[in-house]
Amino acid sequence: MSAASGFGPNPWQQTSWDWRAAGNFICGGAGTGLLVAVALFGAGAAASLRSPDWLVFTGLALIGLGLMCVWLEIGRPLRALNVFINPRTSWMSREAWVSVALFPVGLAALLGLSGAIWLTAALALAFLYCQSRMLPAARGIPAWRSGWFSTLFVLTAGCEGCGIFMLCGLFSTRVSGLALLAFLVLLAARLLVWRRYRSAVDASLAARARSALDLAGRNVLILGSVVPGLMLLGGWFLGGVAGPLLMAVAGVCAAAAGARLKYILVTRASFNQGFALTNMPVRGTRPGR
Repeated sequence: MSAASGFGPNPWQQTSWDWRAAGNFICGGAGTGLLVAVALFGAGAAASLRSPDWLVFTGLALIGLGLMCVWLEIGRPLRALNVFINPRTSWMSREAWVSVALFPVGLAALLGLSGAIWLTAALALAFLYCQSRMLPAARGIPAWRSGWFSTLFVLTAGCEGCGIFMLCGLFSTRVSGLALLAFLVLLAARLLVWRRYRSAVDASLAARARSALDLAGRNVLILGSVVPGLMLLGGWFLGGVAGPLLMAVAGVCAAAAGARLKYILVTRASFNQGFALTNMPVRGTRPGR
C-alpha cells in the first residue's frame, strides 16, 4: 500500500489538523501572550490611552477568533459542546473549560475591576499551557512529541504577544525599557529552544517533514530573531519618531514569524511515523521466534 493512501509502513501526513487548527494555535497564542504582556507592561500603554482596556479586548478577540477556527473545523458544529465532556484526559477539553472562565474574568478587567487583569493573565497562561500540550499528545507525529515542543510553543506565544504589544506602542507615548528587554530575551530564548527542539526531532523525521522544518528554521532565525532584534535595538537608540516605528515593525516581524512557524508545524511537518514491525509475523511460528 502506498504512502499516498494515508496508511502503510511509510510516513504519511496527517489530515485531521489543518489550517483551522493552526488558526486556533496562532490566534490563541498571540492573544494569551498579549494579555500577559498587558498585565506586565500595560502602564506604558496607559500613559496616553488612560487605560489598556483596548489591548485586553484585542487579546480576548484573538483567542475568540482562534476558538471560532476550531468550531469551523468540527465536522458537526452543533455537537461542539461535546468538547467539554472529557477534561480528565483531553487537553482540548481543558482548554475549553479554561476559556469559560477566561472570558468573564477578561470582561471584568475591561470594566476596570481591581486585580482582574492579573487573574486574566493567569487564566491566559493556563489556556496557553493547555494548547501547548495538545499536539504533543499525538504521539504518532515525531515533529510534535519532543519534550522541547511545549516550551517552544509557549515562548513563541510570548514573542507573538510582545510583538503585538510593540505594534500597539505606536498609539502610546512610550514602550518601557522592561518590555523591550523582555521581548529581546523571549526572542533569544525562542531561538535557543528552537535549535534544541530541531536537534531532538531530526533523527525521527520523514524527509518532507525535515524539509518543512528547515524552512521553519530559516523563518525563526531571520524573520523571527535577527530582523526584530536589530530593529528593537535601533528603535531604542534612535528614539524620537523613528524609535516607536522600528519597534512596531519588529513586533510585526516577530508575530508573523510565530504564526508562520505554527502553521508549518501543524500542517506541513506533521508526518506520521508509519508502522515499525520489529518482527515479521510468520504463519505457524510462536511470537518472538
